[in-house]
Amino acid sequence: MKQTFHYTSKEMVKTGVTFGSALAMAISFNLNQSVFWAVIHGILSWIYVVWYIIIY
Repeated sequence: MKQTFHYTSKEMVKTGVTFGSALAMAISFNLNQSVFWAVIHGILSWIYVVWYIIIY
Protein backbone atom coordinates (compact mmCIF):
# COMPACT_ATOMS: atom_id res chain seq x y z
CA MET A 1 0.00 0.00 0.00
CA LYS A 2 1.41 3.36 -1.05
CA GLN A 3 1.31 6.12 1.54
CA THR A 4 0.92 9.69 0.32
CA PHE A 5 1.80 12.80 2.30
CA HIS A 6 0.29 16.20 1.56
CA TYR A 7 2.18 19.25 2.72
CA THR A 8 1.10 22.84 2.40
CA SER A 9 3.41 25.41 0.86
CA LYS A 10 3.72 27.10 4.25
CA GLU A 11 4.94 23.87 5.88
CA MET A 12 7.45 23.23 3.11
CA VAL A 13 8.83 26.76 3.23
CA LYS A 14 9.14 26.67 7.01
CA THR A 15 10.98 23.35 6.89
CA GLY A 16 13.26 24.51 4.09
CA VAL A 17 14.12 27.81 5.73
CA THR A 18 14.78 26.18 9.08
CA PHE A 19 16.97 23.53 7.49
CA GLY A 20 18.78 26.15 5.40
CA SER A 21 19.55 28.30 8.43
CA ALA A 22 20.76 25.32 10.43
CA LEU A 23 22.93 24.16 7.55
CA ALA A 24 24.43 27.63 7.06
CA MET A 25 25.20 27.87 10.76
CA ALA A 26 26.73 24.39 10.96
CA ILE A 27 28.97 24.95 7.95
CA SER A 28 29.99 28.39 9.20
CA PHE A 29 30.87 27.07 12.65
CA ASN A 30 32.80 24.18 11.14
CA LEU A 31 34.85 26.51 8.96
CA ASN A 32 35.34 29.43 11.37
CA GLN A 33 35.03 27.82 14.83
CA SER A 34 33.08 30.92 15.87
CA VAL A 35 29.56 31.08 17.29
CA PHE A 36 29.37 34.76 16.32
CA TRP A 37 29.92 34.06 12.62
CA ALA A 38 27.57 31.07 12.74
CA VAL A 39 24.77 33.31 14.03
CA ILE A 40 25.54 35.99 11.44
CA HIS A 41 25.40 33.43 8.62
CA GLY A 42 22.16 32.00 9.99
CA ILE A 43 20.60 35.48 9.92
CA LEU A 44 21.94 36.19 6.44
CA SER A 45 20.35 33.00 5.15
CA TRP A 46 16.95 34.50 6.12
CA ILE A 47 17.80 37.71 4.27
CA TYR A 48 18.56 35.66 1.17
CA VAL A 49 15.16 33.96 1.39
CA VAL A 50 13.38 37.33 1.63
CA TRP A 51 15.41 38.67 -1.31
CA TYR A 52 14.55 35.59 -3.37
CA ILE A 53 10.81 36.02 -2.63
CA ILE A 54 10.92 39.70 -3.62
CA ILE A 55 12.91 39.18 -6.82
CA TYR A 56 11.15 36.02 -8.05
